[in-house]
Amino acid sequence: MSEARLISKYRDEIVPALMEKFNYSSVMQVPKIEKIAINKGIGAAVSDKKLIEAGISEMTTITGQKAVSVKAKKAVSNFKLREGMEIGAKVTLRGKRMYEFMDRLMTVSLPRVRDFRGISPKAFDGRGNYTLGVKEQIIFPEISIDQVNRISGMDITFVTSAKTDEEGFELLKAFGMPFKNN
Repeated sequence: MSEARLISKYRDEIVPALMEKFNYSSVMQVPKIEKIAINKGIGAAVSDKKLIEAGISEMTTITGQKAVSVKAKKAVSNFKLREGMEIGAKVTLRGKRMYEFMDRLMTVSLPRVRDFRGISPKAFDGRGNYTLGVKEQIIFPEISIDQVNRISGMDITFVTSAKTDEEGFELLKAFGMPFKNN
């Protein structure tokens, strides 16, 4: 199988461009994407256990990697939630799968969002990591609308080795992330 398109783009185009822009003395200083963490809260699973299995299978289909369930850490009586109940799903992507998912997200899925004008450049955490909220899982072409029984969103976090938000922004922009022009 061939190398992911974004891996060679990072090595051949992005690293030299960022080294020049931020005056790095070593290639090792150039920020890189370490992992992509995808989380999905399924609060309605308190009353319906099948929703967790559906959420896990959807995330597994979207990412190409087995999703795991997330259990509640605390009991919250107002939400009829007990400690240890399954209330979400998560996947952490690294390496080749991460780049393939990122490529599909930027070129296929995000443009399918209704009224899409770009993603907000303000969602950085202060340390160069970026979190993107997706309102509907049906923007991913792997998901068939006919089999979806409940529309739900997810959070996609790009964890980078960048020290500042500016470095993280430039890294993601160089990969082709469709940021809004403010």
